[in-house]
Amino acid sequence: MSTTTAVGGSSAWGRAPDVVIVGAGVVGAACALAASRAGLAVTVVDRGPLAGGTSSGGEGNLLVSDKPAGPELLLALHSLGHWQDVAAHLEEVTGHPLGGIELEHKGGLMVASRPETVAVLDRIADGQRALGVEAIQVGPESLPDLEPHLAPGLAGGVLYPQDGQLQPVLATATLLAAARRLGAVVRTEVEVTGLMRTGDRVRGVILAGGARIEASRVVNAAGPWAGQLAALAGVHLPILPRRGVVLVTQPLPPLVRRKVYAAEYVSNVASDSAGLESSAVVEGTPSGTILIGASRERVGFDPAIPTAVVRRLAAQAVELFPVLAGARLLRTYRGYRPYTPDHLPVIGEDPRAPGLIHACGHEGAGIVLAAGTGQLVAELLTGAPPSADLGPLGPARFEGAA
Repeated sequence: MSTTTAVGGSSAWGRAPDVVIVGAGVVGAACALAASRAGLAVTVVDRGPLAGGTSSGGEGNLLVSDKPAGPELLLALHSLGHWQDVAAHLEEVTGHPLGGIELEHKGGLMVASRPETVAVLDRIADGQRALGVEAIQVGPESLPDLEPHLAPGLAGGVLYPQDGQLQPVLATATLLAAARRLGAVVRTEVEVTGLMRTGDRVRGVILAGGARIEASRVVNAAGPWAGQLAALAGVHLPILPRRGVVLVTQPLPPLVRRKVYAAEYVSNVASDSAGLESSAVVEGTPSGTILIGASRERVGFDPAIPTAVVRRLAAQAVELFPVLAGARLLRTYRGYRPYTPDHLPVIGEDPRAPGLIHACGHEGAGIVLAAGTGQLVAELLTGAPPSADLGPLGPARFEGAA
């Protein structure tokens, strides 16, 4: 195997890895662990700190409830199974239950204020059940039994016991630490500025300053920046950042048992609008804080957290849980979801640039889809048959897109 050298020929990084993964977020970390467990030599690079992008700007959602019947839901169900396998491996490595990543399947409750909206939720749930989702209709009289502090007068909802949550930064760090134990190299604060090519084939990455890392494959797990990395290979991926804001309350006594969200959340997720959309999403954490979302708007990488968005989210949360009216905000934060026009992730080797494998475009579902994505990427890298259908997710669907 060839060696990795810096410009000028001096050895800089040691033995060339089998694969370079660009992106040290939760998806890149899951790919690194899965590839390392498959026996491959792995190097992970990121221009920032680990989990410094989208993975640190979300709520850690493991959701099937917000995905209508289709390819993304199938991948989510596939990935939930792999999260159990990954958690068992992390538990063995760390000695902490489920790897100590605060993984809990506490369930999700979607609620509606009007009977006609309940009917829409029921139709969506029928399609989900056909694919294996557990979805339980909940009448208005039963809502207080599930969530005692919910606002009165709601028309009903659907309970999703499979929904869960984990701590995304902690999960990312733990996945990468487990990969390191298997020999993976993780380099943060290292920017990829080019891709090494032999003809059309991608053969490695070029770093700022000119150092090169040769590898037989490169994995694009760069989140909302994945389109920029693809452009280095001369291929177009229509991935755009979709900003979201999250509010965090002071620690409170247990008030919210599950992840609870208004029915409008489903339509917001599926919307193609670039403008601001928001709906109440409220959940507790093991530390006692309450997380409040969710907003969506395509404003590029604008880092602002507009006061109007914060007020809107707070008002929507209080409308759903009046008990929160007196709660103080501890902090707010924002992140950028990697949005694709068809709302599906991009997973697979790019026929326009052989050697470049995409694992990106997960939008707000990157946490739940990470474990399954990692397994699929490891299968692509080793030539194993894919454990899920990659057809609808392949980058070839953007062939010829401008």
